Amino acid sequence: MRNIKLTIEYDGTDFHGWQIQPGLETIQGVIRERIAQITQGEANLIGAGRTDAGVHARGQVANFQTASTIDLTALQRGLNSLLSPDIVITGIEEAEEDFHARFRARSKTYEYHILNRSYPSALLRAYAWFIPHQLDLASIERCGRLLIGSHDFSSFRASGDESRHSIREVIRLEIERREDDLIVIVIEANAFLREMVRSIVGTLVDVGRGKTSLEEFKEIFEARDRRKAGMTAPAQGLFLTEVKY
Repeated sequence: MRNIKLTIEYDGTDFHGWQIQPGLETIQGVIRERIAQITQGEANLIGAGRTDAGVHARGQVANFQTASTIDLTALQRGLNSLLSPDIVITGIEEAEEDFHARFRARSKTYEYHILNRSYPSALLRAYAWFIPHQLDLASIERCGRLLIGSHDFSSFRASGDESRHSIREVIRLEIERREDDLIVIVIEANAFLREMVRSIVGTLVDVGRGKTSLEEFKEIFEARDRRKAGMTAPAQGLFLTEVKY
């Protein structure tokens, strides 16, 4: 059996997330169907991360095993011809027999995009969170630095999260204001809890608006209680950008 590794870019706007759900169109489900169509065999497609409905990806990674001898270039072209334009296979390679897209991952990187100006955008409405209020990036950065390292992230964990524990290591957290009025928050960690990035961003936005102080942010973080934190930022601003192995 061959073990095929895919790198995938997708616009999650019209999908119910990555993971297969009965009766719903998902990224994983659609790609798996197209693989089966080409290889004439069932494919257990394993993704590096389970992005939620409306979340996008520039660097999702997945793998599947197949007995098919099809050339990789032909497989990539075939998949891209059968997939809708909002899902693209950007990379394909034959991986080691024991490669597992999820369990072999050393870290994942997400970006969250905020459109921060007085008026919205017709073109970015599905790819950024529009916030017309002025945000204090210096305060956001100070609070963001508190999250770097290995911590209990229970305060930023969705109620439906099924992870065995809530200890995660944030390797990098960077904030950048770009010339196009976008604020981009980059978070790299060894793994993420469900809605962890969006919960962090929602709470950091409260800091940027002056609704939450540095001391209050510390208290929220240390409380290990999701009810203490801010809102969950909307899904459309979130992108899975890279998975490192």
